[in-house]
Amino acid sequence: MDAGYGDDGYDPAAHAACVITVDGSYAARLARHGDSWFPERWTLDGPEPYAVPLPGRQPEEPGTEVHPMGDGRVLIRRFADGRHNFALLYPTGPETGELPLGAVECPDRATLLRLLPPAPGGEKAYALAVGRRSSAVWLVAGGAFGPEHLAEIPGRCSGGVWLDGTGRMLALDREVGGRTKTIVVDLERGGEVSPLLQIADGSDDRLLLADPDSGLLLISSDAPSQGRPRLGWGVLGSTLPVRFPECLRVPDCAVTPFAIQPGQVLMPESCGVALRVDGPTGSWVGVWRPAARQVEHLPAPEGWLTGAGLWTGQGELLLPYATEGMPCGVVRWAAAGSLSGEAGGRGHPGPGEPGVGETGAGGVGPEDPDGRVDSASEPGPPEPVALRPVPLQQAPLGNLVTK
Repeated sequence: MDAGYGDDGYDPAAHAACVITVDGSYAARLARHGDSWFPERWTLDGPEPYAVPLPGRQPEEPGTEVHPMGDGRVLIRRFADGRHNFALLYPTGPETGELPLGAVECPDRATLLRLLPPAPGGEKAYALAVGRRSSAVWLVAGGAFGPEHLAEIPGRCSGGVWLDGTGRMLALDREVGGRTKTIVVDLERGGEVSPLLQIADGSDDRLLLADPDSGLLLISSDAPSQGRPRLGWGVLGSTLPVRFPECLRVPDCAVTPFAIQPGQVLMPESCGVALRVDGPTGSWVGVWRPAARQVEHLPAPEGWLTGAGLWTGQGELLLPYATEGMPCGVVRWAAAGSLSGEAGGRGHPGPGEPGVGETGAGGVGPEDPDGRVDSASEPGPPEPVALRPVPLQQAPLGNLVTK
């Protein structure tokens, strides 16, 4: 199997165990103490990562969502009596301060609401409410008067990927008539909808990740494999077809991209892509670039917050982990090195240097992976003005599966 998706295209098992801001400054997760759950904020942009617990007056439910904001506060979504209640949490000495933001009511029990991935800038947060026949985008933090309804979209939507650096263009996977296609919602034009990903008339096509700097898109589609989803890649606004590399197929495993290297302006083939690989023996990390023909498989650090990670513009992959001995740690992987980390996750080997303080393995991938990944490219010029996305279409599929 190549990807594990539910009927709505969203796989809870592939959801990250913590959420990281776009700039990598903060992260948030639900931590566990015994049988109790509480929010926790991680600060990642200092000399050492550290965690701040943000417990409320009572333990949180396991399904509660937390979301880091760019100023260090943590947005929390709690559900009770048909209402999704939002608040901002922040440390106040030994206590937790809480600023209520209001609620979104969902009288129809069939409506599902979840937070969308962090938006660029970190000042605003959004949620997607999926009803029986339509979906709504809400601004739930950063507005003037509490939760604000921004757009109503016909059809059931899932996913959620930001296509620009301003938080204007939101890509969603919309199911209509039994088929799923990716659309773009323009949040500055009243939720105006336009198509983005339409590979074949009878295929299910989803956008998994996008990098605004390079335009690199990571895609799931069953078009090339008769009903079985395959991972592919394309470039935003390009007239070239989507490609489905054979190396992204791992037998008996689900492969989910979770981070793209930023800063590679106009060089999508140079971007590092981090993959979560879930197999019979557990979960591990894959690293791939579109220019490469192989995936490098890496053992996940012990205690990896599975599915969470961030690329830096310098080509380092940061993987957060938590163990009994290290409750807040970050392992760094350099393109020319290997997974390593000192206390607090700071050190990493340079080219040709041995790893320092290597972590223990969680789920282990292939025993002797020999794939190589090209070194990270130098950052390009400043980010150009983001262009409005154009539909990404597909030529005949005969020659599109690349190895």
